Amino acid sequence: MTEKIGVVGAGIVGLAVARELAMTRGAVVTVLEKEGRVGAHQTGHNSGVVHAGIYYPPGSLKARLCREGVALLKEYCAAHELPYHEAGKLVVAARHAERPRLAALAERARANGVPGIAELDALGLREIEPHATGVAAVHSPHTAICDFPAVARRLALDVAELGGSVRLSHPVRAIRERAGKAEVLAGTRKFAFDRLVVCAGLGTDAVAKMAGEAGDVRIVPFRGEFYALKGTARDLVRGLIYPVPDPRYPFLGVHLTRQIDGGVLVGPNAVLALAYEGYGRSNFRNVRQILSWPGTLRMARTHWRTGVREVYGSLVKKVFLDAARRYVPGLTSADLERAQGGVRAQAVARDGGLVDDFVVDVQGRVVLVRNAPSPAATSSLAIARHIAGIVPALV
Repeated sequence: MTEKIGVVGAGIVGLAVARELAMTRGAVVTVLEKEGRVGAHQTGHNSGVVHAGIYYPPGSLKARLCREGVALLKEYCAAHELPYHEAGKLVVAARHAERPRLAALAERARANGVPGIAELDALGLREIEPHATGVAAVHSPHTAICDFPAVARRLALDVAELGGSVRLSHPVRAIRERAGKAEVLAGTRKFAFDRLVVCAGLGTDAVAKMAGEAGDVRIVPFRGEFYALKGTARDLVRGLIYPVPDPRYPFLGVHLTRQIDGGVLVGPNAVLALAYEGYGRSNFRNVRQILSWPGTLRMARTHWRTGVREVYGSLVKKVFLDAARRYVPGLTSADLERAQGGVRAQAVARDGGLVDDFVVDVQGRVVLVRNAPSPAATSSLAIARHIAGIVPALV
């Protein structure tokens, strides 16, 4: 008997999962998406970086899926003539005190099998990025950039070509299990599936609640704001220039990123948002739900100093400029203009810990992807294989 599987969420992960289930299981897959287009949220509001696997603990699921995902994504983009460019990344130590962490990062990258990793001194990094400065750097020449919304649109076409469908403007309103099926009310239509896979990103908590599985983690949204370089200032950056990351946080800090269209982004910061789709500063739509989770306040108590700095940086352009000038000192305030930001779905545990690993729950006929952390877009095709292996088969 042919399986009927529903997937909630037409971001890049949900669409990749739908494609994988249709290809490998022969399932008839229906993707339910509340927006009028695919990739409307995290997929369409990121910097477009295809991460090489530098940051993740060797042997971890994140490291493995990232390396597998890069290879699959590069092959997929080539097969469908989608833009993909190995722009290269420098992780730069601005101060000598950062050099031990930089050296550890290089070792981690090599342990993860990241190709071409090189440790550079101050002169060596200038050979890669002539306008950059620092005391040392790690160079990842195969770190790439691509157009993730374009990948999502192609995945949606794949789903249709495999006999499935992507139902846009179909917000999920109710879920229940009855008579061996997962019944879903989406928009004004009722669907009955043998399995339901939830890849709802920022909407994860709402859909999990409908499924009766509130769980032990919640999504806390963080707004990431960007500036873009204007005019000839774009010529000051060839590829990607990143700071040495702070190991306490899953965020990578303000960096400079060449875009697939030739632009250069500066950012993002990480400001607690008070709405799940809080792209603007004045959106407080979900403040009660976000602050009622005990983990939110516990997280805030632990990291309030960092939070204050991030909010200050959100309000004062000079903070962004100073962060960028740390690595490209030739930039001026006139070179930066506001650009589109995004919102990251950060899973937070009850104790306030920032969850930086995959969380997937199987409850009856519903598979809930509660956390698919960065680099989820990079790893999407590999994540899809992983999740497809978790979805129970019909017996």
